[in-house]
Amino acid sequence: MTNRILLVEDDPGIATVIVTALEDEGFAVDTVDGIAARDVRLAGEPYAVMLTDVMLSDGDGLATLPALRDRHPAMPVIVLSAQNTLDTAVRASDLAAFEYFPKPFDLDELVRAVRQAAGQRAEPGDVPIDESGEGLPLVGRSRAMQGVYRMITRVLRNDLTVLILGESGTGKELVAEAIHQLGHRKSGPFVAVNAAAIPHDLIESELFGHEKGAFTGAIAQAIGKFEQANGGTLFLDEIGDMPLEAQTRLLRALQSGRIRRVGGRQEIVVDVRIVAATNRDLVPMIAAGTFREDLFYRLNVVPIELPPLRERRDDIAALARHFLGQAVGEGLPRRRIEPDAIAALERFAWRGNVRELRNAIYRLALIAREEAIDAATVEAVLGTPESVAGDGRAQGFAGALEAWLRVAPMREGQLYHDALAQFERPLLIHALVETGGNQLRAARLLGINRNTLRKRLTDLDIDPDGCLRRD
Repeated sequence: MTNRILLVEDDPGIATVIVTALEDEGFAVDTVDGIAARDVRLAGEPYAVMLTDVMLSDGDGLATLPALRDRHPAMPVIVLSAQNTLDTAVRASDLAAFEYFPKPFDLDELVRAVRQAAGQRAEPGDVPIDESGEGLPLVGRSRAMQGVYRMITRVLRNDLTVLILGESGTGKELVAEAIHQLGHRKSGPFVAVNAAAIPHDLIESELFGHEKGAFTGAIAQAIGKFEQANGGTLFLDEIGDMPLEAQTRLLRALQSGRIRRVGGRQEIVVDVRIVAATNRDLVPMIAAGTFREDLFYRLNVVPIELPPLRERRDDIAALARHFLGQAVGEGLPRRRIEPDAIAALERFAWRGNVRELRNAIYRLALIAREEAIDAATVEAVLGTPESVAGDGRAQGFAGALEAWLRVAPMREGQLYHDALAQFERPLLIHALVETGGNQLRAARLLGINRNTLRKRLTDLDIDPDGCLRRD
């Protein structure tokens, strides 16, 4: 088999580094800087592997891959890109790229991939392509997120069980949604269930459904989440909070592909892809006997670990602008964020991760007096990083109220009503989020009657299902 490599790269510096590394490994490397020159080279002798950048001087290297693959169906293609988004990684996966490397890349890892590709030529095959890029929920181009994107692309064409690990607020549900929306089950349902938000005595009924009369209050048959997700993806959030008895039944369902409703006798075949998530360390829970070891190994087929925001500070600017756009779409005033405000945001600890940043941006959009959000506005509304780290003054509703009072107009006889108008809506949403959308528990948390809560949700046009927090 030939050891010739074709490198399509218009950055001379990067090309020199790659050529030197591959020639040291015994490969013969030809280099071109664009699509036209690439096609001329490919018209001659075959190449073992092609490496290509995405944004080339004369076009999009990815966009031309389908036609290229028609002419060279067995040649593995390794994609290099500075456009480090989930969209780019997914496009490379959809086009059956052998591997995808975001820039900057690990040179040793790239060389290993070339060696592997040269010895394992790709098999031709039709792969569905979705170039729209619409609905991709993850934001960020940091190096820390590139490993996440690459792992997501590796599970899109199979049904391997995925376990998403990460601190609260890092975006675990968004990753689960991306796996579903971009994968081959996207035409099926995506059903999410939060094990921490369901009373332990009801979790089996929630997962597997129940028959009429199965227990007190079971006045009708209910279809569980497994059946609702049939043909699609079932996302089991906060799996570490699931009681042991339910873990046993879950394991049986995963092993057999069959479930039985509570109180039922008939086994029901279900076809679901399982994605689970937790912010807890399951290994010590196994040692303590609170999480089943066999269930852990069943779930931990493909682990994806999400970095905390403090390890991806390069993404704060993109996330802040993204959340500002969302805030405008939800009816908050149009704002723009200045560079010094971004710099100020990058100094915060963000213990609540992306979710905390999102809440802070919404707070800034709501409270800021001017269209431009600058560093002074950040300090006035959120406090300084030191004060937040020291006493949590800018955290939660108490901090938000304090920040609002510093900038709010003091209209005599109106302060109570103004404050209520500013904070009632986010307070109700917060209560729903904390209780997983359970209105009875939310009302208890707030200390109000359930009917009062329902009326206020209607008056404020709050959708209880649409405002749930995404981990």
